[in-house]
Amino acid sequence: MTMKQSSVVSRQSSVIIRNIQKKLLFILVFLLFTIHCSLFTSYAYEIHSKSAVVMDASTGRILYAKNPNLRLLPASTTKLMTAIVVMEKANLTDVVMISKNAAQVAPHKAGLKEGDKVKVETLLYAALLNSANDAAVALAEAVAGSEGKFVKLMNTKVLAIGLKETHFINPHGLPGPNQYTTAFDLSRIMRYALRYPKLKEIIGTRVVGVSTENGNDLFLRNTNRLLWSDEELVGGKTGYTHKAKHCFVCAAEREDSKVIVTLLGAPSRWYLWKEAETLLDKGFNIMANKEEPVIYFARADYDALNVKKATYKKREKLQVKSYKLKTDKKIMSKRAVKHKKAKIFAKGKNKKGKYYRIAKKGENGAKG
Repeated sequence: MTMKQSSVVSRQSSVIIRNIQKKLLFILVFLLFTIHCSLFTSYAYEIHSKSAVVMDASTGRILYAKNPNLRLLPASTTKLMTAIVVMEKANLTDVVMISKNAAQVAPHKAGLKEGDKVKVETLLYAALLNSANDAAVALAEAVAGSEGKFVKLMNTKVLAIGLKETHFINPHGLPGPNQYTTAFDLSRIMRYALRYPKLKEIIGTRVVGVSTENGNDLFLRNTNRLLWSDEELVGGKTGYTHKAKHCFVCAAEREDSKVIVTLLGAPSRWYLWKEAETLLDKGFNIMANKEEPVIYFARADYDALNVKKATYKKREKLQVKSYKLKTDKKIMSKRAVKHKKAKIFAKGKNKKGKYYRIAKKGENGAKG
């Protein structure tokens, strides 16, 4: 072979090698991209709820989380904290007389009437199984004398447990300003509630028939659908309002492991149950070292809620102030100046006020 032919063969070999290297590099990049996307899809897109946490109930360790610190409305999962305070402040055999205020609270109700006499234990079943708002208010009044005083006890307990992103304004969970929790905090509330055998028994009950001391019979069915399909489930508490969407916190046991799953802001009941089942399995798999723990944050959920560091009160103050700048006397007509206070009520402070009036009206159909 001549020198020239040898040079041609060498160049051809180099070209072939480079082509092979390019193809191998392409295949490697493709495989890495595919694996990365499958992992991202597996963890980030399978959960449609705004926030989710899977926790080891024994240690409090987070096994899986999506937006664990995102402040959201708790809906009727609030009643778990109500039940905890009641367990610490009242006797189960105490008899409570239902007030007019409790009987008239917005649905969902157990159907308690003013003047009914009911045991604390019966009210706990109604509040936790049937998510009855009238039962929650009756418990609050029995323990503290009024809803307002009871809420102070709830928030004192929040601080005692060490929850930093939770604040309550009522015992039942209907929405209002400055009421919020996170999936992480709610998981810790469930973990604390499991300390009480009676609460564990109640949230794990499917159906029960109870009676008031006046002889009125109540049939209570648990709103937690998973109790009928998952034998490993210890129990849980559901929640729903138009603003909060579908919420759920539960605990389950498998062999020697116990996990807590919390979901806030699920778009539908179907997604709520599906994602709860998925995360329960994921939690047990992580406990068994079959999967790795995962924590991630979806910026879109934070952006959608316009999450800020400022407290509710500070935001309200800034809104009113900015409105006053717009309604300066120099740019207002005499008629506008005359009705300045009315306008501030309608558009400034009250943009939130109006919102919550609408919410309150809508929440009358809350499922719990």
